[in-house]
Amino acid sequence: MKLSKKRKVANAKVDATKIYTLEEATKVMKDINCTKFDSSVDLHIRLGVDPRKADQAIRGTVSLPHGTGKTKRVLVLCTPDKEAAAKDAGADYVGLDEFVTKIESGWVDIDVIIATPAVMPKIGKLGKVLGPRNLMPNPKTGTVTNDVAAAVNEVKGGKIAFKVDKTGIIHASVGRVSFEPKKLQENCQELINAIVKLKPSSSKGTYVKGISLATSMSPGVYVDTRAAVN
Repeated sequence: MKLSKKRKVANAKVDATKIYTLEEATKVMKDINCTKFDSSVDLHIRLGVDPRKADQAIRGTVSLPHGTGKTKRVLVLCTPDKEAAAKDAGADYVGLDEFVTKIESGWVDIDVIIATPAVMPKIGKLGKVLGPRNLMPNPKTGTVTNDVAAAVNEVKGGKIAFKVDKTGIIHASVGRVSFEPKKLQENCQELINAIVKLKPSSSKGTYVKGISLATSMSPGVYVDTRAAVN
């Protein structure tokens, strides 16, 4: 694959042999960004777990202190008595049957779906559409709840869900290139801390094996794992 001129310039600004502190890594994000838009800054964490084992399939949520910089589109699937609360909290779409039909037809123009327990039987059939896109409501991520207003406020305020993939890596957006480095650092640390707390007792050896930080189309910067975890 041929590299663009901008990517070559970005690559030249990263020392591939260096392990950066989290503070240093967040400071170089602007320098290595090679897009004209406000790129996402993503944290990638390799874990020493076996995702095939149920107790090691790490997943959870965390509220980033400075948000992600992205306005998330939220759909609330609920009974009529919960609709007003969801709308008042700022949900972009609220309803049930009409949205179930739309999703069955392929509509997934949303970032988060929140549902009440009472409507889950109707949503179960949407698993094939929502599952691969990580949009299926789940009690473990706080997206199945009767308090839809609180759930919407959390998502709009910077709450994100994370999940280890089949290769043992967690990928998550922690902000934008336009963020101050200190805010990126604090968001990263909050996510790392949340993941460390979820270490399963059955996981042997090194739990956090590697951390890297990158913008949407930039080279990755390797982060000092020991310092970030401690």
